[in-house]
Amino acid sequence: MEFGFSLPGRGPLAKVGLVLRIAARADELRFSSIFVTDHIVLPVSAARSVYPYAPSGQLPGGSQQDYLEPLAMLSALAHATRRVRIGTSVLVIPYRNPLVTAKMLATIDVLSGGRVILGAGTGWLREEFEAVAAPPFAERGRVTDEYLGLMRLAWTTDPVSFEGSYYRVGDVHALPKPVQRGGIPIWIGGHTDAALRRAATLGDGWHPIGLRAPVMLLPAEYATSVKRLHALAREAGRDPGSIALTLRAPMEVRPRRAKPPGGDRVPFQGTAAEVIADIRQYQAVGVTHFVFDFHAQEVPTIQRVLANMERFADDVRPFVAGTASPARTRS
Repeated sequence: MEFGFSLPGRGPLAKVGLVLRIAARADELRFSSIFVTDHIVLPVSAARSVYPYAPSGQLPGGSQQDYLEPLAMLSALAHATRRVRIGTSVLVIPYRNPLVTAKMLATIDVLSGGRVILGAGTGWLREEFEAVAAPPFAERGRVTDEYLGLMRLAWTTDPVSFEGSYYRVGDVHALPKPVQRGGIPIWIGGHTDAALRRAATLGDGWHPIGLRAPVMLLPAEYATSVKRLHALAREAGRDPGSIALTLRAPMEVRPRRAKPPGGDRVPFQGTAAEVIADIRQYQAVGVTHFVFDFHAQEVPTIQRVLANMERFADDVRPFVAGTASPARTRS
C-alpha cells in the first residue's frame, strides 16, 4: 500500500518556497509520491465549461489565481527531493507538443534518477484549449490516445518514426531515454468509460479523482469500474493485474471527532480511526496507491498542511500497512 499527495500548485500556497518545503517534508516522512496539477491559463469566463469535481461546476478559487506550470515544477522537485516519486495529476496531454513533452519528461526522469509518473488526462476546459491553440476540444480523446502512443514510442525506441492523424515524425533521435525500463509509467485520469478504455489499452494505472460532483466515488462504484476496466484490458489482450489501481481524494486527519457540517462525513476526512476505516474499504476493492490532497481545507495554511501530513504519517499510515493496531491511534 502506497500513499502520496498532490502539492498546492495553485491558490494561496502556490509559492515555490512553500511547495518545495512541503515536498522536502514528504521526503523526510517517507511518502511514496508527490504530484503537481496542470493548467496553463484560466479564462476570465468559462461559461461553456463545467468543472467536473465540484457541485458548483466552477474551479475552486476562481480564474485569477497563481498556477505553477507542472513540468517546470517537476524539474525543481527532482532536485529538491531524493527518494519520493514525482508526477502529474494530471497533465492535459493535448495542450503540448507530444515529442517536446516526451523529451522534457525523459530529461526529468534522468534528473530524478527514475522517479517520474505521468498522470495523463484529456482536459475539460474548452476555453483553455482555444487559448493555447490545442487541437479541437471535441477531438481531445483521440488526440490524447495518439500523443500518448507517440510519447511511449519516444521513450522506448531509437530512432523514432510515427505516422498518425494529428502528428507525424520520421527517423529522429530522441535521447536520452528515461531511466525507467520500459519508459515512464502512465496513469490514466478520469472516471468515464472512455477513460477506463484508455487505461485498459494504454495505461500502466487508472487514476480517478474520488471527489466527483455531486458525490464521492464510493467503494462499490469504484469496484464496478474496476470490473469494467479488467474486462476491457482482457479484450485488448492485456493482463488486468498489470494496471495499477489508484485514487486521488481530499484528506484531513482531525485530532478529534467533529460533527460534519450539513450531513454525512466525507470519506478520508475525520479522526485517524475513521480515515483508517475509509482506506481499508478502498483497499478491499483493489486500490494500492492513494494520492491525497492535504491542502483541501477551506482556508489552507502551510502549518495546517504540514500538521495534516504528520498526523497521517504518525496516526494512520502505520495501521494500514499491517504493522500495528488502530487502537493505538489518537482518535
